[in-house]
Parts: sequence; structure tokens; C-alpha cells
Amino acid sequence: MTNPLDPAALDAAIENVHRAGLPGLFAEVRDGDQVWRGAAGVADVATGRPVTAGMRHRVGSITKTFTAAAVLQQVESGRIGLDTPVGRYLPKLVPGARGAAITVRMLINHTSGLAEYLPYAYPSLKAYPALADTGPQSLDDHRLTRFDPIELIEMGVTAPAVGAPGGTPGVYSNTNYLLLVQLLEQATGTTAERYLTQSVIERAGLRDTELPAGPYVNGPHSKLYEAWFGMIDPPRDYSVYDMSWVGPSASLISTVSDLNRFYGLLLAGEIVSPTSLAQMQRTVPVVSQEGKTIDYGLGLHPMEGPGQGTFWGHGGTVWGGGALAMTRADGKRQLAVAVNMQRWNRLDSAGRPRAHPIDDALATLYRVAMYG
Repeated sequence: MTNPLDPAALDAAIENVHRAGLPGLFAEVRDGDQVWRGAAGVADVATGRPVTAGMRHRVGSITKTFTAAAVLQQVESGRIGLDTPVGRYLPKLVPGARGAAITVRMLINHTSGLAEYLPYAYPSLKAYPALADTGPQSLDDHRLTRFDPIELIEMGVTAPAVGAPGGTPGVYSNTNYLLLVQLLEQATGTTAERYLTQSVIERAGLRDTELPAGPYVNGPHSKLYEAWFGMIDPPRDYSVYDMSWVGPSASLISTVSDLNRFYGLLLAGEIVSPTSLAQMQRTVPVVSQEGKTIDYGLGLHPMEGPGQGTFWGHGGTVWGGGALAMTRADGKRQLAVAVNMQRWNRLDSAGRPRAHPIDDALATLYRVAMYG
């Protein structure tokens, strides 16, 4: 199993990520009652303002665990059926044979076959996943765009399918979670933001976590530097951004402490029932947005080191920012880390991301944090 926390090793590991080229990052690691918090680097490259471990941060698709938990709560109440076709609930959004074939479970675990809408919403990303043929222009164009979630869903539903409903490997797609947001609203009779706030965020006692109403991060936070595979040089700040491009499926603002608290309670069966948690931990192979095949459950995915226990959690990215939260299955060892730059890997002649020292340094930090 894991070794006790080693604060000196953690201090060195987080500092090494900054030295490898990341402007700033901060983290919290827990082992039972022992807590380490650390930060390295700057929150603003122009002023040199330092990052601190208590900063609020856009955590991207970590939000999906919150959304999945909210849907599971509605499954427990009998308002949503996990294996019910989504067309029964949202016939206008997923019509016809596809609506009859795609179940709620397939949306949550990304086996619906529905395509990602982002390359259609952001014209300069149209060539994705051919990264060399993409560009970052749309990121600027849409800083303050207020997207309509129904229009985004339509882009994903009308795009060519990426697989058959229920087929594996699934393909990670934000279209699935925008549909789950609509499903939540229909089942609860309120906005997804309000339901998630009351039934997940407040239930977990998270004091620094919220779904933003506008483009700003409230409270102390870092700037977020997007490099888009070396095409934005120097990397540009995208911390002020309208998050309607992902809505309540990836727009959460939180802290590393709140993330550890949430995942600890979730894995203890205190956010959803133990039966629902077991469903969340049933995995299928899914191709991630980075093109890697991972095991994915219902808004959770596992990570494990050789001969070590399994950690459950989620990662997330937004323009310029990223986060990862992982909690060991027994709840005793936890890691949450936030970074203020994204897509730092330049592309090689074949258009593939090149290895970067930041990758190895982050991997080392994760290993020290999770396994000692």
C-alpha cells in the first residue's frame, strides 16, 4: 500500500513541475488525518504574483462527476431510469431510432456514439483531432459568446456518429453531458445549476465551489494560460471566459480542498447510495479526448499504480487551466492538483504532441502524492 506523506518529497515534486515550465500549480494531498498543501510558481506571469494552495480554479470536466452523481440521485428517487432510452425523456433532442437505442447509462459512460460538438462550435478546431490543422483563433472569438445548449447538442447529434449506441470503446463527448443537464432539468423541474448546488455542492459542504453565472472567477484565483500546442506563444490568459460552451457539464469553479472533500464523501457513499456508487465504478473502455483508451465508469475513472490500490476520480481542462482529483477506494489517500497552463506540448512533424518535461514532472508529482 502507500507510504505516509512525505512533505519534503511533495515540496520538491511540485517545485520541479514549475521548473519544468509550468507557470504555476497548487495541490492538496491527504492521508487520513495528515494533510499537505503546496504551491509553486506564479498566478500572473506579468506581475509575479504567487499561486497559493487555497486559490479557486476552473476544474473543467471534474464537473462531470458532480453531474453524474446528480443523475444517480434522480435514479434513486425513481425519476430517471439508468437503462431507459433517452428518447423517452428528450425525444426532440435525440429523435427516432437513436433516441430509442441510447440509454441514460450510455450518456454517462460515453458509449452513446454521439460526436463531440466542440469542433463545430469552434470553427478553427474543425479539423480536430488532426491537431496540426487546428488553430486557436476561435478561442478568442468566443471569449464572451453566450452559447445556447440546445444548439450545441444539435451540433453533436447531427454530426456523424463516432460509434454504435452501447458499443465499446466509447468515445468521450461533451454532447453526452449537455444532454444529461437537460435530463436533470426535466426530472427536477429546476435549473441544473440550482439542483447541483443544493443536492451535490451544498450536501457535500463545499464552501468554495460554484457553477459560475458569468465569465469571471470570484475570489483569489490564477490567470489561465493557453498555449494550444505552441500556436499561442507566449501563452495567452483565458481566465475571463463565458463557460456556456460547456455549461454545467464542465464549468465548475472549486478549490483543491473542496475537491478532496467531495470525492472523499462520494466514495464513502454519502453523496449517492452505495448501490449507485457501485454503478459509477462499473467501467467500460473509452477513448479520451487525448486519444488514449481509458477505463471509464459513470462520471468516474480509475487509476492504479503497479501493486497499488485503485484511485477513483476525474481530470478536467478548460482553455488555459486544468485539474486532477483522485481518491483511493478506501478514501484514506487523496490528491487534488490544479495547473494554470494547458496544451504545452508542441507538435512534431507528424502533428503529434511532443513529450515535454512538464509531463514527466507531473507524473512524478502524482506518483509521490498517491503512493509515497
